[in-house]
Amino acid sequence: MKRKMLSLTLGLSGTALAAILVLPAIAQESLLPEGFGNPADTPAPKSSPTPSPSPSPSPSPTATPTTPAPANGAAPPPVSPTLGTTTLAADEEGEEGEEVASGGLKYDLPPGARRLLTRIGPLTPETGGLAPDAFGVRGQYAAAIMRRTSGQLASRWGQILLRRALASAIDTPDTINGADLAADRASLLLRMGESTTARRIVQSVDYDRASPRLVNAAQQAYLANADPAGMCPYVPAGLAHGDQQSWRLSAAICSGLSGEAGPAGWAIARVRSSGRISNFDILLAERVLGATGAGRRSTTIEWTNIDRMTSWRFGMATATAIPVPEALRIGAPYYMKGWTVLAPMTDMADRVAAAPEAAARGVLSSEAYVSLLSAAAGEEEPSAELANQTAQLRGAFRLATGADRYAAMQSLWGAGNVPAQSYAALVATARAAAALPTSTDTGGDPWQLLGSMLAGGYDENAVAWVPTVSVGSRAWGVLAVGSPRPLTGMSAGAVGQFSGNDDSVDYLRSKFLLAGLAGLGRLDANAAASAAGDLEVDLGKQTRWSRAIMTAAERREPGMVALLAAAGMQGEWSKVPPYHLYYIVRALREVGLPSEARMIAAEALVRV
Repeated sequence: MKRKMLSLTLGLSGTALAAILVLPAIAQESLLPEGFGNPADTPAPKSSPTPSPSPSPSPSPTATPTTPAPANGAAPPPVSPTLGTTTLAADEEGEEGEEVASGGLKYDLPPGARRLLTRIGPLTPETGGLAPDAFGVRGQYAAAIMRRTSGQLASRWGQILLRRALASAIDTPDTINGADLAADRASLLLRMGESTTARRIVQSVDYDRASPRLVNAAQQAYLANADPAGMCPYVPAGLAHGDQQSWRLSAAICSGLSGEAGPAGWAIARVRSSGRISNFDILLAERVLGATGAGRRSTTIEWTNIDRMTSWRFGMATATAIPVPEALRIGAPYYMKGWTVLAPMTDMADRVAAAPEAAARGVLSSEAYVSLLSAAAGEEEPSAELANQTAQLRGAFRLATGADRYAAMQSLWGAGNVPAQSYAALVATARAAAALPTSTDTGGDPWQLLGSMLAGGYDENAVAWVPTVSVGSRAWGVLAVGSPRPLTGMSAGAVGQFSGNDDSVDYLRSKFLLAGLAGLGRLDANAAASAAGDLEVDLGKQTRWSRAIMTAAERREPGMVALLAAAGMQGEWSKVPPYHLYYIVRALREVGLPSEARMIAAEALVRV
């Protein structure tokens, strides 16, 4: 019984060590917009519940946001080694009763309970997913874009939309093995910090049908979830197709979880004698074995001379509650902030520290972020900073007058030291902002109030504020693109009034407004051309990326559009070209995702 409880504590599934020994990605021609090179050969590597597919029109405790185009030259860090491509594990006619060779694994479920590789993913249209044909028939093309898209997206709404697309139950094109496409989907989700969704994709494929690429992605997914036991079904395939030393270390952990101390100790000794893996990482494995009773119980972990976090170190340390030095935690890759927040066994202080960036990126919904802060404040002796933050947040929801609630919100919005913290505060107050009466005196331009509502998807509540804003103000611009219905009097002159009040660098905010209005079709061609001339911006610029996203829109492939939109919004908003936003908004609207298009356009105006 003790061993079973320990196994549950350490995780219900898992994958190990690809972060330590990662193979370079296979070189391919880049499919991304201008400015993107090949991914760097660096070691691998950052969910919240998948939010609603579109913004909620009225206050709802679960309203959450989510996409488009690449703007900087940062290459995505590969999450897992590319070990090759396999053919489909089975022909459709041979699905029943056949066993697929994969490292000698045997599957013990009846044939009728097995899952096909022809459609993979947990979300159906009925549960918020996209249609099965959302990615079209160009499987290798989609996979190549996934591999070359970093998970660091400018848009919170863009991330939420892409998570939804990648988690959808999509049909596998004939040009690619379903397990390989699942591996690329999971790897991109991991780079986005969406560890729990990545694991769901991995678990959508029966482990004996996992291709070598998926075996490595599975290992990364279970490490990101601090779930060492989950890698165990993949160990035979990993030993057959992956790096033997890393998989031997994984096999040792699995032997310990099974109560086999002898094989575990032998495997650990063999890995240590090879000299190919850091002794620190071997000690982490021994710490896991000690927790199972199959290893040395007195293993001491010292972080001296350890200068970086890897997936292995994150997974093993988190699973065994080993404190990570603050310097390493702060300097960890961006996607690990998401992993940290989503791992419930992580120290609460570390989760709270990582939460603002996770909320700003879309890993955490507004409700989940508020719930986490509330839980942290309820612990014994919370920090003074956290106690003050939660007191102000409570006031934003509960104070007697609208003026007092608005003042509490303003205090939260102004407390951020970095842009991510400031935007995370808008996310946290989304529901409180939506409930604020329109009669409340906001003292001028309530653009932050409206930005907070739209961060949570409360677009109908934001529309109620239209009579209170002045044409040309920042709040007016946010509503001009974020409203579910076009505002009256939209013209080049109105855009000119907005640019006259624009204090952003190179009038980027005005250019984004024009791009959003043109993409949504809320500005006629002549007015758009006139405003573009005044702002000296070319929204119709043609590039390989712009042609690709519009082709996907013409094919009515919302999943591919969401993926290309994310590829066009990598980095920060300040680096996203205005014409990228124009094509993203236009393409999303054409494939039936107008709500996401509006939220992305509004977010751009709030965050620059």
